[in-house]
Amino acid sequence: MSSYNSILHILGEDIAPGESREINFHVAKLHTRTRVEVPVIINRSKKKGPVVLFTAGIHGDEVNGVEIIRQLISKGINRPKKGTIICIPVLNIFGFLNKTRELPDGRDLNRVFPGTKTGSLASQVAFKLMNEIIPQVNFIIDHHTGGAGRFNAPQIRIIKGVVKLKKWAKTYGAPYVIYSKKIPKSLRSACHKLNIPILLFEGGKSNHIDRLVTNSGVNGAKRILENLGMLASKFKVSKPKKNIVFIEESKWIRAKSSGLFRPSIKLNSKVQKETILGYITDAYGKFNQSVKADCDGYIINVNEDPIVYKGDALFRYSTKTSL
Repeated sequence: MSSYNSILHILGEDIAPGESREINFHVAKLHTRTRVEVPVIINRSKKKGPVVLFTAGIHGDEVNGVEIIRQLISKGINRPKKGTIICIPVLNIFGFLNKTRELPDGRDLNRVFPGTKTGSLASQVAFKLMNEIIPQVNFIIDHHTGGAGRFNAPQIRIIKGVVKLKKWAKTYGAPYVIYSKKIPKSLRSACHKLNIPILLFEGGKSNHIDRLVTNSGVNGAKRILENLGMLASKFKVSKPKKNIVFIEESKWIRAKSSGLFRPSIKLNSKVQKETILGYITDAYGKFNQSVKADCDGYIINVNEDPIVYKGDALFRYSTKTSL
């Protein structure tokens, strides 16, 4: 970790305490020789404090996180009372421009960490992030959304058994905290190996911006910054609207048939076994199959695609919760 009061050295640039800078993270060049740059927004207070990193868009089609960080910047929340705040709203600029999850090489950026200096494009981006930015930070919040039309309730994902992460998750105040294992070669896994605390926020679905999800993300960021003593006093911090549910185990309900899908239960609902969650029908009015819960739990993900195939994930809900 860097000594805060010294010059912060990132991507070949020196940023002094009290300075605000926007630095370009050079990714590659297009076939036209046009440079592709990822903006990195850095704001430093003159007062000593932690270095916090906000990232989003590691999957280019996951835009709720991009909107959350945009709001942090536009409202001035990223101007710390002490310490340093680094914002990278769009890590995968190629995917963002093309509304896709992957980079042009077809690779998932969140499956190649810590990367290599001379590997694939995705691997080189991961390597540069891990070597030129991540070693400078003390805390990270990484933003994601549901994929393939599946809408996630706002949630924080952490590794079970790490006390400090549970503390931070409670502070963040999302409706749900899900204990999930580290995915090999993910940013979360790479940061865990470096002992850098990281919260993974999930909310909404791909290529879609939802106001309730973005509000949850912005409010969570403010709570974390206030806890660290970094949030400017002009910003108000709201308490979570309901108790946080810690989910130890969850499961998917999958389609038993192909057809038109219509959910009849709302996200965040607490349901009992045998509750009808939705219906699968055909296009001709001859088939109507109900989808039922097979145990009690909270609905934390709903598939919003109107057409599904047999085996598609329809709902995710908790099967074991704790305090």
